Amino acid sequence: MSSSPLSKKRRLSGTETKTGSHCSSSNSVRTDLSHTPANGMAKNGNDAEIDEGLYSRQLYVLGHEAMKRMQNSNVLISGMRGLGVEIAKNVILGGVRSVTVHDQGVAEWGDLSSQFYLREEDLGKNRAEVSQPRLAELNNYVPVTAYTGALTEDYLTKFQVVVLTNSTLDEQQHLGELCHSKGIKFIVADTRGLFSQLFCDFGEEMIVYDTNGEQPLSAMISMITKDNPGVVTCLDEARHGFESGDYVTFTEVQGMTELNGCQPVEIKVLGPYTFSICDTAGFTDYVRGGIVSQVKMPKKISFKSISSSMDEPEFVMTDFAKFESPGQLHVGFQAIHAFQKKHNRLPTDGDELLTLAKEVNSAQTGSAKIEQLDEALIKKLSFVAAGDLAPINAFIGGLAAQEVMKACTGKFMPIMQWLYFDALECLAEDEGVVLTEEECRNCRYDGQIAVFGTKLQDLLAKQRYFLVGAGAIGCELLKNFAMIGLACGEGEVIVTDMDTIEKSNLNRQFLFRPSDVTKMKSDTAAAAVKQMNPSIKITGHQNRVGPDTERIYDDDFFESLDGVANALDNVDARMYMDRRCVYYRKPLLESGTLGTKGNVQVVIPFLTESYSSSQDPPEKSIPICTLKNFPNAIEHTLQWARDEFEGLFKQSPESAMQYLTDPKFMERTLKLPGAQPIEVLEAVYKSLVTDCPHSWADCVAWARNHWQCQYSNNIRQLLHNFPPDQLTSSGAPFWSGPKRCPHPLEFSTSNELHMDYIMAGANLFAQTYSLPGSNDRVGVAKILQEVKVPAFTPRSGVKIHVSDQELQNSNSSVDDSRLEELKTQLPTPESYQYKLNPIDFEKDDDTNYHMDFIVAASNLRAENYDIPPTDRHKSKLIAGKIIPAIATTTAAVVGLVCLELIKIVQGHKKLESYKNGFMNLALPFFGFSEPIAAPKHKYYEIDWTLWDRFEVTGLQPNGEEMTLRQFLDYFKVRPHQLISLAHVLLILYICFFVSCRMTEIVTKVSKKKLGKHVKALVFELCCNDLSDEDVEVPYVRYTIR
Repeated sequence: MSSSPLSKKRRLSGTETKTGSHCSSSNSVRTDLSHTPANGMAKNGNDAEIDEGLYSRQLYVLGHEAMKRMQNSNVLISGMRGLGVEIAKNVILGGVRSVTVHDQGVAEWGDLSSQFYLREEDLGKNRAEVSQPRLAELNNYVPVTAYTGALTEDYLTKFQVVVLTNSTLDEQQHLGELCHSKGIKFIVADTRGLFSQLFCDFGEEMIVYDTNGEQPLSAMISMITKDNPGVVTCLDEARHGFESGDYVTFTEVQGMTELNGCQPVEIKVLGPYTFSICDTAGFTDYVRGGIVSQVKMPKKISFKSISSSMDEPEFVMTDFAKFESPGQLHVGFQAIHAFQKKHNRLPTDGDELLTLAKEVNSAQTGSAKIEQLDEALIKKLSFVAAGDLAPINAFIGGLAAQEVMKACTGKFMPIMQWLYFDALECLAEDEGVVLTEEECRNCRYDGQIAVFGTKLQDLLAKQRYFLVGAGAIGCELLKNFAMIGLACGEGEVIVTDMDTIEKSNLNRQFLFRPSDVTKMKSDTAAAAVKQMNPSIKITGHQNRVGPDTERIYDDDFFESLDGVANALDNVDARMYMDRRCVYYRKPLLESGTLGTKGNVQVVIPFLTESYSSSQDPPEKSIPICTLKNFPNAIEHTLQWARDEFEGLFKQSPESAMQYLTDPKFMERTLKLPGAQPIEVLEAVYKSLVTDCPHSWADCVAWARNHWQCQYSNNIRQLLHNFPPDQLTSSGAPFWSGPKRCPHPLEFSTSNELHMDYIMAGANLFAQTYSLPGSNDRVGVAKILQEVKVPAFTPRSGVKIHVSDQELQNSNSSVDDSRLEELKTQLPTPESYQYKLNPIDFEKDDDTNYHMDFIVAASNLRAENYDIPPTDRHKSKLIAGKIIPAIATTTAAVVGLVCLELIKIVQGHKKLESYKNGFMNLALPFFGFSEPIAAPKHKYYEIDWTLWDRFEVTGLQPNGEEMTLRQFLDYFKVRPHQLISLAHVLLILYICFFVSCRMTEIVTKVSKKKLGKHVKALVFELCCNDLSDEDVEVPYVRYTIR
């Protein structure tokens, strides 16, 4: 991993705009960021550079153009309670030009339940002024100013976006109308206990440049008709994926060339492989080929002002099971404002708020008027309105910050125009429970106690939770844990993460600072949340979860837990933790993000299915022959370049070192199937003999000859086998459809890309042999003049497979004589002096030549096949398999996770109380559903699920352990016939071991000693029913200690 916080940057230009941080008001406080900090960061603005090292994962979500527009936007966020600080945190991490935080109120006990930058010693101080220096640390590119004066018309004109939180309805309407008239984007966000509200007004002529953020689709064409309208048919390798109303353009069409480079054409989808376009009747006849590509077209949308929209509201649904709720809450929130205006406090009396709600509703003139008020819902709103909950603020704060980014950039579809959300399922399942405000006790959890009472607070304090991962989701979870008071008494949070902090983490893993780069994530995150709530008991570990750490995370450890929260970035680790939670019967909170998409899954023992119960389909792999000889997309050339990197700089030196150090290497290699033995030994022979360099000049010569082989000789051989005019057996051109006819390249030292390849390849090759490298391009060009490149003539009889099927059917015979020759020609391990260093690919260090090699290797191959090249940024995304990420989605997802946590801690028993969630903030779309119940199985008349098992105590009353015979006898009383057992994947052969103790059998068969940490064994039962049919039954947990 990269330990350097510095990175290459991309320079972008923009237009000059005013900045809200330049105001000279006596009510403003600002941290001075006029100098360039030591970490290499600089200010945003019209001459800003986009720091790809910092923003890389977010750039894959927004793109450079949107980031450039965002870096010219000044944002005002009013109200620095929990919701306001959450929005500010996400917006600052995002990288706008400046943020001004505004508040005229002082910190109170009720704020501390969700305002993570307020501490007890800040009580009585202005919230904005206290929060400002802590927010300013999040991103040194974004100046943060605190403002405590009045929001006047003159002041607001300094900003492109204004966000109001914790504001009165009068303020919202007054400032909303003002912003609407001045073209300032305007957002209102509000949370009341378990209820929340979001409103957006981005003006009457908002341009959205990309409505969904998805990569533009493309497809290869097989036919275009001459008709009105013309019908395009795509190759049937894959569905085109277009929708009616999409716009497309064409390239590489042969015959009907009028379409190439045409203006975007609107299409109508006719089927999965066909769509119609414009009138093509007058065009030239279509011959063959062509690529159709989707074009993102700007879309103009119009918003009403808040006053107009309040009477005629348009709602974005968050939960389709609560279809009537938005209209009800639209009235309910207005009733709360009326109550506050009348009493100068929040309501606790449901009857009075209900009366006010009826008055509000009867005064409505537009579509906002509802036929029948949901009295129970309005009363619940009254009972919890005084609350301030961190998870609700996290969810709405993530959404609101994403809307700020949409307002600044025109990227993604904004919320049109009202959004309401509630999490009433968090309340006690017993409807008879009534909460009273008197339970609040002047402590940091008052905002939460106002909703749930003190009982939940006491339960939260005792929880012992295992958090796996301290990355983006892990940081957000820890912040929420600290705010809600999890493990702030007798409990404990154990967080493990084996990774160190890198610069690219700082854009969304908000507990880390530039000075933390290279430190351990878990320890740093633990220390950061202790600052937010000193009462939290938290321990950081640096362990990877898996079979290797089961001595640490053993039976005692898991049995002591109340639950597990996953914050992982790979499916294998998720499935492992899922299996552990099922075995130990612990609740699991599972979540993940991909750009603006996020999901939450809750796994409850004996109630829901587990994470592993359903799986995503496997990723579609690229056929081997496509990679080797017939690429048609940049993804193919990038995967080929990654395979080149692994083969040249990792696998070959690794095999060579194994030959030199492992006496059994040769024996193992000769047992490999097919042609693998000769391939491995050829690579070892090359590494140790023919290619072994003794100087930097040798490394340059190797790189030059390898370039010649890959980009000239191999292509010439391919064209010798399949000439450009080759026809298939059916008479069709061989080079057509997905097969692009390549051409060889001619090397030139004056070609930058060619030199990039030589510089990267030679340096990496030198590194594998511990030789010094060089970045002197002029010196390398001189060395290249002396390099002798052997002449190449294509050979006849070389077999090149056209399809993977053909490759599989071919009999790859081993040349035994060559194998014997290699065995005798390889140097003896004792005689070889060099130590080879296999290189592990690391994408985020721009000084190590890894990505330089990948980009050059891929783009050269793309040039061979006339595939448009791609830049370093996109190459890193594809070759590095980077998961696009943005702080807004993470915050929103974790808010939902913690709502499920609150239900778990309260002991909710009903399946319908829990919610699995999916969101896509770009669309925007939200979907919630109750979790799927654990599937039921049956043997005889007994129902069972994945949570059930047979419990067998191995130690008998006399102190001796069961034998296999006694174990079998134990099951004789049950109505099925036992035929065999397995411990993990091992079959225990009954006839040999009937008189042995069960642990002895496991030790003998597995040839492994049982560790002292093992308290129980797992046996899978293979059973037959009375009619001799196989029957599935639960596993056995066999306790030995």
